Amino acid sequence: MAKRTAQGARSFASDEVETRKSKTRGTGNDGDATTSAANTRGTIPNATELNRLIHERMRLGIVSALAVNDSLTFNDLKESMQTTDGNLSIHARKLEEAGYITCTKSFDGRIPRTEYKLAAAGRKALENYINHMEALIRMTREG
Repeated sequence: MAKRTAQGARSFASDEVETRKSKTRGTGNDGDATTSAANTRGTIPNATELNRLIHERMRLGIVSALAVNDSLTFNDLKESMQTTDGNLSIHARKLEEAGYITCTKSFDGRIPRTEYKLAAAGRKALENYINHMEALIRMTREG
């Protein structure tokens, strides 16, 4: 499977937003969906309720890149995110601790290999995040 970059993942996410049926629901800080009843009554979704774990730029890039790839190595993510080893390690660890991604460490000969995959909880949290952002955008455009 061809690897998609974080930028490609962002384009993919944008395409998904355009083609997906509108859903009006937000996310709480833990990534769980909040009730959509409030949003359907015309209440503006609360921007402070965005999933802060995913909302951070680097972590959103990691989750988005993994959403469009079966798995990515540490070096693949580092290259696509154009970041340092330390920065990627910190953000990946936070996502792993939250159960959003899985990390598998192995050796390819004598060379260490770290591979990341998006967990089901991470896919759900990303979907909820995108739905919340769509609702915010929709409400902003409707004025």
